[in-house]
Amino acid sequence: MKHTMIAAALAAGLALGAGAAQAQQAPPPPREQTIRVTGMGEARARPDQAIADFAVETASATAQAAASENAGVMDRVIAALVRAGVPRDRIETSGYNVFPEYDPQPRPDQTTPTVRGYRVINTVTVTLDDVARVGAVIDAALGAGANRVNGVRFGLRDPQAFRQRAIDDAVRRARADAEALAASLNVGLGMVREAYTADVGTVQPVMYARMEMAADMAQSAPTPINPGEQTVRATVVVVYSIFGR
Repeated sequence: MKHTMIAAALAAGLALGAGAAQAQQAPPPPREQTIRVTGMGEARARPDQAIADFAVETASATAQAAASENAGVMDRVIAALVRAGVPRDRIETSGYNVFPEYDPQPRPDQTTPTVRGYRVINTVTVTLDDVARVGAVIDAALGAGANRVNGVRFGLRDPQAFRQRAIDDAVRRARADAEALAASLNVGLGMVREAYTADVGTVQPVMYARMEMAADMAQSAPTPINPGEQTVRATVVVVYSIFGR
């Protein structure tokens, strides 16, 4: 009985070993053949939002005097912006600086430069949804006493729809490239196995250079502003399965 049990165990072990060896020697399943293509698409858009920075810069012998003068001018600028059609809640203070001004060349016996006065710069950022009124808003701000325009930027209030259009265009281009590649290789184009956006470009705002000008310049002629068009770009990567014909 004991010899029979040992023989059965040996037979079972040999059978398991043979099965394991056969499993190890079994070839792996064939790897699915694929091709990877990249598509780049774009969508054109007219800007529907403008952002401008207006500043009032004043100087006086004391910081208090410079600040008081600046506050009075900025109040007039904000009131003019509101009259020009900018909602008050779309006007935000984005910078306020007070700094001393020194004599350019101290005397040889001086260890520290002499303060000759103080300068105050108060900046507000204006967001305007009616881009056709940008020129008129600039003229209103300058006419009320703003003496610096720190650039005008144009963009889109909701760029998502244009991003979607750019992605759709990129996918179409990727499909066309995949079909052309498959035809050149004499293979069939199968299902999409993987797809992702490699880079969806946000709209780059159109910038206008900073302008420093006197208020009387704003009254000479209307300020012409043409935002033009912007481009939203997207890049997609698509992996297709392929099969022999």
